[in-house]
Amino acid sequence: MKRRTFIKANALASAAVVAPTGLHWSVISGDDKFSSKRPPVSERTFTSLEIEKQIQAIKAFIKDNELAWMFENCYPNTLDTTVDYELIDGKPDTFIITGDIDAMWLRDSTAQVWPYMPLITKDKKLNDLVKGLINRQVKCILIDPYANAFYKDLSKESHWNDDIPRPVPGVHERKWEIDSLCYAVRLSHNYYERTGDTTVFDKNWDKAMRFVVETFRAEQRKNGTSPYEFIRKTSNMVDSPVFDGTGRPTKYTGLIHSSFRPSDDATLFPLLIPSNIFASLSLKQLGRIYKEVLKDPEFAEECLAFAQEIDEAIQTYAVQKHLDFGKIYAYEIDGFGNKVFMDDANVPSLMSLAYLDPDFKNDKVYKNTRRFLLSEHNPYYLKGKAAEGQGSPHTGKSNIWPMGIILRALTSEDEDEIRFCLKSLKATHANTGFMHESFHKDDAGNFTRSWFAWANTLFGELIVKIYKEMPALLETKI
Repeated sequence: MKRRTFIKANALASAAVVAPTGLHWSVISGDDKFSSKRPPVSERTFTSLEIEKQIQAIKAFIKDNELAWMFENCYPNTLDTTVDYELIDGKPDTFIITGDIDAMWLRDSTAQVWPYMPLITKDKKLNDLVKGLINRQVKCILIDPYANAFYKDLSKESHWNDDIPRPVPGVHERKWEIDSLCYAVRLSHNYYERTGDTTVFDKNWDKAMRFVVETFRAEQRKNGTSPYEFIRKTSNMVDSPVFDGTGRPTKYTGLIHSSFRPSDDATLFPLLIPSNIFASLSLKQLGRIYKEVLKDPEFAEECLAFAQEIDEAIQTYAVQKHLDFGKIYAYEIDGFGNKVFMDDANVPSLMSLAYLDPDFKNDKVYKNTRRFLLSEHNPYYLKGKAAEGQGSPHTGKSNIWPMGIILRALTSEDEDEIRFCLKSLKATHANTGFMHESFHKDDAGNFTRSWFAWANTLFGELIVKIYKEMPALLETKI
């Protein structure tokens, strides 16, 4: 994959930007603090006319100049800086890096294009980009369904070449995370829902999806064993599961084991609840595709029955009573009765359940859980001089994740709460115009990852949602 030129967060984009045909905009002078931070058109990795139209329309609508500037920088960041698109054997192929790491995560790549999905039926280029990403994700799963991140260049040596087992060619790292496979299903299903195009469901896709279900089944560990183990030579305890890479003991529940969280941190207890809920949603989506499109009622029923098995286990083992909040979802359990009450800003999280499936907004247990997550009882809900919001063990005890603040807003129907989140995001981008992985609760200028395309694009998704559903929020200064 070619190295990309990226305009760093504290640099100003060239004033000599030429708009794609049919579009016109003015670039603010270079001495203005709200000059565009997008790369020049000639250096962008992908362009979409419909995305540019949407940026123009929404930016012009937003009355807060700083918020409008942040939206313009963030929303197209995935397209501007992370896409490697081409035709391979006559089929679209899209490789999307996460940002400052030159590898593609199944999770991140889906999440990075997700905010663009509503426009794929209006823009063939954008449609082909998503179609190409589905094709690329299938290739990745066929390489290794347990891996989470991949290279396009099969000859590239992994940075984690000392991991045990050693990554096979094409794998960046092999951290088993349920959500990685779920995201591939989520993208395929949504593409089909929006376009009706069934051509992506070819033999390779079918083989990959059967690998997904097979892997989920193996990680139920009905006989107490798993073919998966992972050891990394590191002093960071969250980089590997304990007990020689096999994880803590569990009792069979019907839930799927996940050795790692979507943060890429090792789980404390391997039965990770938000990821299991995500797996249930994905299995139901697969059931629909195999029933409606691939005409395989037997496998469709297997997927649906598997989803029901997980749902029943969630209700039996994961819904736990909290002393202050009543029945809530635990974050992780082990089946012996041990549990951890917390959340991680990475998606899937407990907070994000209503983002992944809007039906959760009416779920009493989710509502109780959400109240817990935004309270001092959640060890990873942090308050400081800069802001308050959800963090992640991935970045320590003092860092808040913009993604957590964004997900709070995306799962809220309260205008005051959403406004509060917007104010927090506006106050903590550290004058860069971009979202970051995390920032110190007392000093937003102390942040991690200046180029994190998922968080940037997710912020854009939030602004688009507000523009469509609560436009009055954008008609005043935040």
